[in-house]
This record gives sequence, C-alpha cells and structure tokens, in this order.
Amino acid sequence: MSQIKNNLLLIILLFSTFTNAQEALGELLKQYNNETIPYISVSALRDIQNQIVLLDAREKNEFEVSHIKNATLAGYNHFKIETITEQNIKKNDTIIVYCSLGVRSEDISEKLKAAGYTNVFNLYGGIFEWKNNNYPVINSKGEVTEKIHACSKQWGKWLQKGQKVYSN
Repeated sequence: MSQIKNNLLLIILLFSTFTNAQEALGELLKQYNNETIPYISVSALRDIQNQIVLLDAREKNEFEVSHIKNATLAGYNHFKIETITEQNIKKNDTIIVYCSLGVRSEDISEKLKAAGYTNVFNLYGGIFEWKNNNYPVINSKGEVTEKIHACSKQWGKWLQKGQKVYSN
C-alpha cells in the first residue's frame, strides 16, 4: 500500500511542478507581452506543423544551432516585412511565429498584423517549450539535434531539456 501512496505522491509532485512552471511562464509572458496576438500551444502546432507558415523570430546564430522543422528565419533585430512579402505568403495564410519563449515573436507578429496578415499566432513558450515537450529540432544541416541556443543565462533557465548553447 505504501508503494501506491509513494507513486501517487510522485505523480502529484510532478504535476504541481509542471503546473507551477506553466504559471511562472504565463506570468513572464504577461510581464513582457501585450497579448495582442493569440497564442497557440506547442501541441496544437505539432498537429498542424506541415499545413502552416512557420517563422522563427530569433537571430541567425540561434536559428543555425537549431530550429523547428519547416521554419523560415524571419529574424528580429534586422526584421524587414519585405522579406516576408517577397515569399508570396498570402495575407490569410496561417502564420505561426516563435522565438525562444514568445516575447520577440509577439513583436514580429504585430508587424505582420500591421502589414495586413490576418491569421497570425504566437507560439506559447517558443522553441523552449517545444523542446521541453520533447519535440524535435533540427540544425542548419537539417539533422535532428539536442542543442538549443538558450539566448542568455537569464532566458536559458526556461529551457529544461536539450543541450543549452550560448554564443556572443
């Protein structure tokens, strides 16, 4: 009987840890985001990944370490809406934008909305949440990798799985 209690206690502890992490992530995103762009969960993206336009709002060095399959680098510091319009993406196509956690991607999503794109979503928790859910990422050679650019020590604490990579 005590083994059952121990297993139940472990399940409750793991669930509460996950719940607390989700609540903390939600608080972080509320602190930095205006929530002008609707979120989409990593599990929802996983289900439609091959049917949407996926944009990575991180920098090139982050993208080259790893990115979600089928993502196109949009960038952040040097983002230009012309880069998107030149790709002939229709204004009503479903576009999901991600970054490390979902902060930079909201900024890029807002620029897409301002340019007339109507079906834009922000990936909740970004590539960190994607990897934390054991979904695969690929490197610049198209190979599955465990490496994730963790952006900085401050933001890297949100990445619980994979191998953190930092660069200048």
